[in-house]
Amino acid sequence: MSIIEKAAGRIEHSKEQRVAEAASAQPAAAVERAAVAFAEPDAVAVAEPAVAAAPEPALRRTAKAVELDLERMHAIGLVTAAGGRTALVEDFRVIKRPLIKRAFAEGAPGGKPRNLIMVTSSLPGEGKTFCAINLAMSIAMELDHTVLLIDADVARPSVLHTLGLPAQRGLMDVLLDDGLDVADVMLRTNVDTLSILPAGTSNPRATELLASQSMSALVNEIANRYPDRIVIFDSPPLLLTSEAHVLASHMGQIVMVVEAEVTTQHAVKEALRQLDGLDNVNLIYNKTREFPGSETYDYPYG
Repeated sequence: MSIIEKAAGRIEHSKEQRVAEAASAQPAAAVERAAVAFAEPDAVAVAEPAVAAAPEPALRRTAKAVELDLERMHAIGLVTAAGGRTALVEDFRVIKRPLIKRAFAEGAPGGKPRNLIMVTSSLPGEGKTFCAINLAMSIAMELDHTVLLIDADVARPSVLHTLGLPAQRGLMDVLLDDGLDVADVMLRTNVDTLSILPAGTSNPRATELLASQSMSALVNEIANRYPDRIVIFDSPPLLLTSEAHVLASHMGQIVMVVEAEVTTQHAVKEALRQLDGLDNVNLIYNKTREFPGSETYDYPYG
């Protein structure tokens, strides 16, 4: 046998001996790995790593945009930033200041959110919607706050009509449809810091809906979603419907509008009696004439 043949025999014997030693010293799985180590390269299959499917992007909900006619609003006596420094603008600056201060003051643990402000009256026609819109517009002029104006007078909604806007879905629709989010019905306006939530579709169970757990959850979400937001609710009159009293139970502050020389003392006392036990109840004495024969109105804060 030649030297080359002997060398080849030794190599073959050494290879067989290493495989045998691996088989005796390791479990079956290790034997398989040892056998693969001595296999030809093209006999080894390489598994491709699994690639996870990309998740479907979540649908982003955005509020619908509407255009407020600021010139028309100014012409009918509403507060607008373009209206200049009028007596009306100054009155609502006085009215809003303590409300804003309390809205962001530290309250008692477990208390109602003070950035929720309900504007109501004892009877219809006292100017509560007018005051609610003006208060919202005045707060929207602030540099550090945004405003959400909610038409909660679900029996006789008038915010959109006063602003010259068509009826839209809103609060009642969100309470009735679990699949509907506030963002689906909220209206963004051309006043960057002001949004509107309409009353929505009229419903005979409005009182029960406003008293429901869904309403409590919705109010809590609205109050806490944006820390710089003040929420103004235009409420039904206290002596006309039961919804106003139910709504008041969610509020951190209440503003009651009283029409000068029209609303009786009895009506005011009865309305305040319905708010008995609630904190931060304030009065706006509306439509007072500064001088006999004058057409100027002011809105004192009481």
